[in-house]
Amino acid sequence: MRAIVFTAEGELALEEREKPVPGDKEILIETAAVGICGTDTHVFDGEFEGTVFPLVPGHEATGTIVALGEAVNDGVFDFRVGDHVAVNPSTTCGECEFCLNGHQNLCRFWNGLGVVASDGASQQYFTAPAGNVYRLRPETDLFEAALIEPLACAIRGWDVLPRRLGDHVLVYGSGTMGLLMAQLATRTGAASVTIVDLNEDRLRTAAECGIELRYTSADQAEREKWDVVIDCTGNIRAIEDALTRVKPAGFFQDFGVAPADRTAQFSPFRVYRDEISIVGTMAVLNSFGRAVEMFEAGAINAKAMISHSFVLDDYAEALDLFRKGDGRKLQIRPNDTESRVLIP
Repeated sequence: MRAIVFTAEGELALEEREKPVPGDKEILIETAAVGICGTDTHVFDGEFEGTVFPLVPGHEATGTIVALGEAVNDGVFDFRVGDHVAVNPSTTCGECEFCLNGHQNLCRFWNGLGVVASDGASQQYFTAPAGNVYRLRPETDLFEAALIEPLACAIRGWDVLPRRLGDHVLVYGSGTMGLLMAQLATRTGAASVTIVDLNEDRLRTAAECGIELRYTSADQAEREKWDVVIDCTGNIRAIEDALTRVKPAGFFQDFGVAPADRTAQFSPFRVYRDEISIVGTMAVLNSFGRAVEMFEAGAINAKAMISHSFVLDDYAEALDLFRKGDGRKLQIRPNDTESRVLIP
C-alpha cells in the first residue's frame, strides 16, 4: 500500500509499505478521508512537542473496517467488517496522575495518531485501538464525517467555557476550528457571534455556516468588548489583540496551536483588575462520542466547509495550499484516483 511519511523535520516522501496487521485489540481501517489541519504543519516543521520521525501524518480520519484483531469483540465491542467509522486519534497511558484524575488529554504520555509517535491515516490503510473507533450510520457521508475529530476538539473547547445564555462571543480565525467554535456558539445560547479573519474568502464560508457578524478586524464591529473571546489562529499578533477585547469578568480561550517556543505580551494588571479568566484546551476529553452524535444530528454545516480533496501523490501541494490559507477544509483521500476541487 501507499503512505505519506514525514521522514524528518521538513521532509516528506510517498512510500510503498506493507499493509498493517491489527493487534489483538486493534482494528484495520481502509481510509476514506483525512483532514489537513494546523497541527500537521507544526508536526512537519518539528514544532510539536514529542514528535518522533519517521511518521505517517493524519489524525482527522474516517474509513471502513476491513479486519478486526482477535480480541476486539471479546465481550466489550461489537464491530463488523464493513462498518463505517470515525477514529479518535488520542491515546493515553491510563496510569499517570492526570489520567487517574480525569484529565486524560493532559496525560504525560499522550500520543496522537499521526502527531507524536504512532502512524496516522495518510495512507491507504491504518490501524487504531478498538476503544478509539466509533461506528457511524451507514448513510453518514464518510468524507464529511472526517470533521468529527475537529468537532470533538471544539466541543472540548466549549466544555471549559462558561456557556452562559446571552453571552456575546468573538472568534478569531475563520478556518476549520474557528468555524466550528462559532457554529457551536450559536447552540450554547450566545446572544451574538462575531468572527474575524483577514481572509475574506474564509469569511464567505462563515456566512454559509450561518455566522452573521463577520469582519476583517474587530475594530469594524459595533461592540468593543465581548464576554467570551476565542483565538483559533495560533497567531501571536491575533492573540495579543484578542486579549484586549475581553469584557471584565469575561473569558479568553487560547484554542489555536502556536509554536511551542513563541510568547505573547498582555497586561497582567488588566487580567487582575477585570477578573479575566484565561483558559486553554487540549485535544479531546470525553467529547468524541458527543461529536459523532452532534455531527449526525446536523449540528454543523459540513458540506460548506470542505473545498478540496487530494490523492496521496498531491500531499505536498495540499500542504502548501493549506499554508497559503487558500480553500476551505482540505482533505487527503488516499484511495481516490484523482484530486478534486469541490468548492471553487
